[in-house]
Amino acid sequence: MSWQSYVDDQLLATKQVTKAAIAGHDGTIWATSEGFSVSQEEVKAILANFADQEKLAQNGITIAGSRYIFLSSTENVIRAKKGPNGLHVMKTKQAVIVCQYEEPVRPEQCATVTEKLGEYLITVGY
Repeated sequence: MSWQSYVDDQLLATKQVTKAAIAGHDGTIWATSEGFSVSQEEVKAILANFADQEKLAQNGITIAGSRYIFLSSTENVIRAKKGPNGLHVMKTKQAVIVCQYEEPVRPEQCATVTEKLGEYLITVGY
């Protein structure tokens, strides 16, 4: 399965994710949904600050040129919001999954889909 099919079939097709991207830990974008222009620098910035909640809280998260307010994080997950929309980001062994949701999708719906794919990628070594 190609990385693009993960974005299209496992994320977007659920209708619980509006836009999505999968990138490597070096920031290289492996696959993205149409119109979601996530940059390598944005991914690198997220990964560099993943464990620094204070810095994330101060600076927020910028994805596809839009700044989101940091809500919370765990070892592998970051949650952020911008108005009624938001981001759910999950880090796996070799990749980072960035999912955006827009109304009427609820944050927990996007979280479930994002984390399900992330957990699967971890089990297969990614």
